[in-house]
Amino acid sequence: MTRTTGRDLDLARRLTAELVGTALLVTVVVGSGIAAQRLSPDDVGLQLLENSTATFLGLTVLILLFGPVSGAHFNPVVSLADWVLGRRAGTGISGSHVVSYTVVQVIGAVLGAELANLMYQVPIRELSTHGRTGWHLLLGEVVATAGLLALIFALARTGRGILAAPAVGAYIGAAYWFTSSTSFANPAVTVGRVFSDTFAGIAPGSVPGFVGAQLVGTVVAVGLVAWLYPHVGDSAQHVVVPHEHHPSRRTDPTLDETSTP
Repeated sequence: MTRTTGRDLDLARRLTAELVGTALLVTVVVGSGIAAQRLSPDDVGLQLLENSTATFLGLTVLILLFGPVSGAHFNPVVSLADWVLGRRAGTGISGSHVVSYTVVQVIGAVLGAELANLMYQVPIRELSTHGRTGWHLLLGEVVATAGLLALIFALARTGRGILAAPAVGAYIGAAYWFTSSTSFANPAVTVGRVFSDTFAGIAPGSVPGFVGAQLVGTVVAVGLVAWLYPHVGDSAQHVVVPHEHHPSRRTDPTLDETSTP
């Protein structure tokens, strides 16, 4: 019979935090978008202000709530960059955990969109018809994603991770306005927003371009922070905010060789 270890429970808690945190993030984005559309039906600028303000505040709170458990990635490119930058130093999350994080983040994003739909009596399982195409929007996603990741890893490397919650929230709130794409900057959230045919939605056909641009932005950010902060990998375990990990088998003598990996 397989014995459950502290590492198993630690991973389960982290995945739960990523699932619920990403779900609530998308609920904030989609729910506030629906509310903005209904409260200010004739003023798109005001709708964007309402949506961005709610996202800024909601994301800040969610990072504070779930950050100590999982790091509050809520974003596959954050997890991917964490692995890429931390693997040489042996810090950050493992490649297998990147996959696990990504799966629960995407599931959470879809559930979060449907939760917002239910609260506002929007039909569920309807896909968005809001097309978002054009090179200028994709460029906006490259900029938004690169800036987000650069901020996160700069804070971690310089020991200012405690500021990540308000800083990341403020960046996303600002990027709603200074990027042409309104700063999705997150593949999981992008997929989740497909499932709401509302102000915050994105048509399925626009998703590949957005995700591709986000991956390009990730490459740009990884290269930039590696150049500016040569030892950034040493702090990968503190992304997005400092959080506890169950000790690995190499450093914890209480875990014997029969423990589940």
